[in-house]
Amino acid sequence: MRAIWTGAIGFGLVNIPVKIYSATEDSNISLDMLDKKDHSHIKYRRVNESTGKEVTWDNIVKAYDYEGKYVVLDDKDFEKASPEKSKILSIEQFVKEEEIDSVYFESPYFLEPQKSGEKAYALMTEALKKTKMAGIGTFVLRSKQLLGIIRPYKDNMLVLNKIRFAEEIRDYEDLTIPAKKDVKPAELKMAIALIEQLTGEFNIDDFKDTYAEELMKIIEAKAKGKKLTAPKMHVVKTPAKDLMAQLKASLGEKTARKKAS
Repeated sequence: MRAIWTGAIGFGLVNIPVKIYSATEDSNISLDMLDKKDHSHIKYRRVNESTGKEVTWDNIVKAYDYEGKYVVLDDKDFEKASPEKSKILSIEQFVKEEEIDSVYFESPYFLEPQKSGEKAYALMTEALKKTKMAGIGTFVLRSKQLLGIIRPYKDNMLVLNKIRFAEEIRDYEDLTIPAKKDVKPAELKMAIALIEQLTGEFNIDDFKDTYAEELMKIIEAKAKGKKLTAPKMHVVKTPAKDLMAQLKASLGEKTARKKAS
């Protein structure tokens, strides 16, 4: 793996030198864009709108439109904005992880200690385990300030989760949400029974990306000249008057599955 950030975790007056690695990879099937007529590749080019000529990455700069005039920024300008956050992820607060709503969570990253930081890294990992807390701090990655939460992961490892700032969450006031008073006690009791019946211990290995797997089967079949007919599917809405009946049927279906297995 290739590190995407090298710096240090600021833990009080202790600096723990670390490298950040992306913890995820895309499981989607890579598809090429082709011209429908002759299957030629579609290419995206960086073109100068004035000359129409292609521009290389070396000649592309970032700029901000300030009152109708572009102000060009280079890497040093971004570092000047917050030099310490370009190299240090300073923990500003410790919180219980469950206090952070899942709507704020984004990408996970693995944290690896550098040679001089193994002992402090191990100490911080054990301290977070014992206290069952997580550290929150900000840092700069790719010219953007990010908010992150550091917590223990697996055995002796730290993981960093990028989380969103409050201003990044959209206002939902204009959405039409049903009121709590619309729920009938008998229906609620039945829904809770269904939840309890489907409750189990979470194991991520139980969940697979079956869509990509099925799509690959279609690709292989088409490559061999086979024709596949897709099953017709449509979503059936449950009318409010049939809600109780559908809940009962759902409970019955789960019981039948248990007997069959």
